[in-house]
Amino acid sequence: MTYQTSNSRNGANATVRTAASTPFARRRPARLLAVLALAAVTSATAAACGSSSSATASATSSASALSQDCTAVSDVLADGPDATADSVGYAQAQILPLKQLTLQTASVKSAVTRLDAAFTAFVAAKGSSTQTQAAVQVTSAENAVNALCPGAAS
Repeated sequence: MTYQTSNSRNGANATVRTAASTPFARRRPARLLAVLALAAVTSATAAACGSSSSATASATSSASALSQDCTAVSDVLADGPDATADSVGYAQAQILPLKQLTLQTASVKSAVTRLDAAFTAFVAAKGSSTQTQAAVQVTSAENAVNALCPGAAS
C-alpha cells in the first residue's frame, strides 16, 4: 500500500510505503513461521537426544554402582570362618565388616543392613530358645542380599 500525504504549510508532498506494499510482504509471515517451526523441531530433537544420552549414562552409572556394591559385599562375606562349621562365629565375624561397608545403592545398603541386624540377633540368641527364629531371619536376609547380588551370601 502506498499513502500519499501533503503538507499544506510548505506545499511538500511525501509518499509513504507500508510493509504491505512491498513485493515480499505476503511471504514474510510464511517464512517467519517456517523458520520458527524448524527451530522448534530442531530444539525438540536436540533435547530428546540429550535426555536419552543422560538417561543412558545414569543407567550405566547405576549398574556400575550396583556391581561395585555387590563385589564389596561378596568380598566381606567370603572372609571369615566357615559358616557350616561355626555359624555363630561366622555371623560374629561378619557384623563389623558389614557395618563398615560404604555402599552406593540404596537397595543393597538396605539388604546388607538387614543381614547385619540378623547376624547380630543370631549371635545374641546363641544357646537360647530364640536361636532358631534368629537363624530363619539370617536365611531370609541372606536371600534378600542374593536377590540383588547373586551368590554374595552363599
